[in-house]
Amino acid sequence: MTMIDDAKAAARKAAFAARKEAFARGQGQAAELLADVLAPHRGKALAGYMAMRTEIDPTAAMAAHQGPVGVPVILGAGQALKFREWSPGCAMVAGEFGAFIPAEGAWVEPEVVIVPLVGFDARGFRLGYGGGFYDRTLAGLRARHPVLAVGFAFDAQELPEVPIDQYDQRLDVIVTESGIRRFV
Repeated sequence: MTMIDDAKAAARKAAFAARKEAFARGQGQAAELLADVLAPHRGKALAGYMAMRTEIDPTAAMAAHQGPVGVPVILGAGQALKFREWSPGCAMVAGEFGAFIPAEGAWVEPEVVIVPLVGFDARGFRLGYGGGFYDRTLAGLRARHPVLAVGFAFDAQELPEVPIDQYDQRLDVIVTESGIRRFV
């Protein structure tokens, strides 16, 4: 492991613990704030995610979106994510790492991506789970067209500074239960 890998692992451990405590307190009006951020992007393809374990849950904002919505499908290690069309009540099956994905549906190429995270900092950088899926995906999407990357997290997940390398993609917005931070 490199020094950056060690720093990310330590930051991840602290952020997971903070997220677990925040999850127990509830997410308050976070989904409503997220819906407010998404509202100007009606009609655009949106990628959300199905919350797992102690992740903050974006599904209410996804359901309110007026336009196509997809959720991530992991195709394999080292690959970008693809997004399968989702709607409330659609048939779901367990995908990689236990995340639920639609059993069937069209592929969606998002213009707006709600990004799950373990931690974030005041510069707009996120700490993910370590697989590089979202960084790889955002880089590929941004090479093809403009993409708004919206981090969604609890305030408690903020770190003093996320260790970054050349592959880390900066978020444009972070939404927490207490507010909205813009970096563009």
